[in-house]
Amino acid sequence: MSYLVLARKWRPQSFDDLIGQEHVSRTLANAIAANRVAHAFLFTGVRGVGKTTSARILAKALNCEKGPTASPCLACPACQDIASGSDVDVLEIDAASYTGVEDVRELQRTMPYRPTRDRFKIYIVDEVHMLSNNAWNAFLKTLEEPPPHVKFIFATTEVHKVPVTILSRCQRYDFKLIPSQLIAKRLRYVLDREGIAADDAAISILAREAAGSMRDGMSLLDQAIAWGGDKLVGEEVARVLGVASRSALHDITRALVDGDAPTCLHKVAELSNEGHDLAHVARDLLSLLRDLVVAKVCEEPGGLLDLADEEVRDVRALTERTNADDLIRLHQGFSRSFDDILRSGQPRAALEMTLIRLARRPPLIPLDDLVARLGQLERRLSGRGPSGPTGGPAGPAPAGGGGGSGSGGATRAYAPGPPPFRPGTPPGRPTSQGSPALAHAPAPRPEPAPRPEPPPARPEMSAPRPEPKAPEPFEARTPPAPRQATSRPPAPSTSSSIPPGQSAPLRAVSQTPPPPREPMPAAVDVAAWRAILAEVRRERPDLASVLAHASPLAVGPDAVELAYDPQSFLAERAQKEPALSLLTKLVRTHFGAETQISIRLDARAGELATIAWLDESERHARLQRARKAVAEHPLVRAAIDALGAELREVRLQAEDEI
Repeated sequence: MSYLVLARKWRPQSFDDLIGQEHVSRTLANAIAANRVAHAFLFTGVRGVGKTTSARILAKALNCEKGPTASPCLACPACQDIASGSDVDVLEIDAASYTGVEDVRELQRTMPYRPTRDRFKIYIVDEVHMLSNNAWNAFLKTLEEPPPHVKFIFATTEVHKVPVTILSRCQRYDFKLIPSQLIAKRLRYVLDREGIAADDAAISILAREAAGSMRDGMSLLDQAIAWGGDKLVGEEVARVLGVASRSALHDITRALVDGDAPTCLHKVAELSNEGHDLAHVARDLLSLLRDLVVAKVCEEPGGLLDLADEEVRDVRALTERTNADDLIRLHQGFSRSFDDILRSGQPRAALEMTLIRLARRPPLIPLDDLVARLGQLERRLSGRGPSGPTGGPAGPAPAGGGGGSGSGGATRAYAPGPPPFRPGTPPGRPTSQGSPALAHAPAPRPEPAPRPEPPPARPEMSAPRPEPKAPEPFEARTPPAPRQATSRPPAPSTSSSIPPGQSAPLRAVSQTPPPPREPMPAAVDVAAWRAILAEVRRERPDLASVLAHASPLAVGPDAVELAYDPQSFLAERAQKEPALSLLTKLVRTHFGAETQISIRLDARAGELATIAWLDESERHARLQRARKAVAEHPLVRAAIDALGAELREVRLQAEDEI
């Protein structure tokens, strides 16, 4: 006795048994009840979602002895013959082998005759998109005005190949993919009727691999039963189907979330050694990452997660390990590499590299922190407030002892040319003369090469200097002649904000003085305005930078009036909430009065002094004084003579206000 596969044995026999296509079954049932049944139908959708099954159910509903009825009896000869495919009045035609115009003409010759037994003569044409153009054209007139006892039911998986002239003559029904939960429920129903035990993991794997097709799910169930016999276990079902189990996918995803790249590699190696299709694994991983994002952002995902209840709990537990932004970033990063994994000749390597890159992702920085950092960067570039330990854009000071040389002690001089020889002496170790500052200066060469005259071109375009001699060992050098202790000027005291034994960062200042501006009006209390900006800087460094570029017209207990150039974008930032509210609060707290705040655009604002302009002018003046002091310092002159160098740049050392 031949075996009947589960897909045929458990094929739905009525509209009530049709799974996942309620919109189709309800519409057809209402049309039959209202006696408004069309003469031609077009069923379209992917494979295995119930198109041909629905066509047979509709044929039974129209030809049942109790009908036409939406609930055929399934016991009369017409219902039984249609279910078995032997009814002479219900013709099922395969369009793939019935494509010519002659076949259509032969069909048309039989249409005028009445049905042998049934109420209607029904033509079910499967894969109708395979008909040729001539066959379609021969069908047009008959399809538009068929005999009253003839009904057409077309089924296709590629509706875009059906001519629009045919579509306009049919009622079209689009069959949807069946949710995995409904497939799992139907599989459980069939297994109970067959007397086969199965755990939830096995049912979940079968429903997931069905990919929305009930027929595929039944075929996979047949295959799993052939392997497992009377009991189906999730791990064994995954092995026989050649897919990754849900636990393996969760392990990889958990390692991704935790940033554990080695675990990702070990799991991929296990799946590859077991013979799994890694492209299929990547597809399942992408789907799981999507489910994680949905479960994180939705308190009640409902139908958004096509998972069993146990899998929903596992997904929710996994989302607790990170935040929504990180999960979104994981999904986006994996989806961008997904096509490369599918097309790659080495899918394992492509998948491994993708997982490693995602597992080693840097942590996300909140947007508020980025805005604050931009404000600090702008403030450091314009020099209007305290900076972090990293200092300004200049690099860190050279390792060494105290606060440098020169009058004022806040400057350092650098000479171009090859770097000096630095022996293995610890920074700050005194030389034979007892001066820690000389530990940074190179010992004079025994026979310095004469320096050629520089060409008139720019310094960076000058010809390269000849390679210097290799320095002899430090111990073999002749120490320089000792200097008198009185020849070195006293080093100034460093800022208290710089820890002892550490060099303060350096800042590059523009050599060009700022353009002149008119002084601030007499109604401006400059000291009070600086104090207010200091309070603003403690709470909003970015806002303090904006206000420092405002031209104050009046600052006092009665009113604070600020002006911006009409071409500047800073006024809009200063007027937005909560910036204006914060400024109002701090101004009134400072003056202890109901001070009125006004910010306006004024073409003269670009000609008036601002706090930023005052600070820049002060720094430029300090730079000029420091440059003069450095150029006249005897140690700098000695270094220039010994190295054959020139003074190129002087940088101000960070102080309390930097």
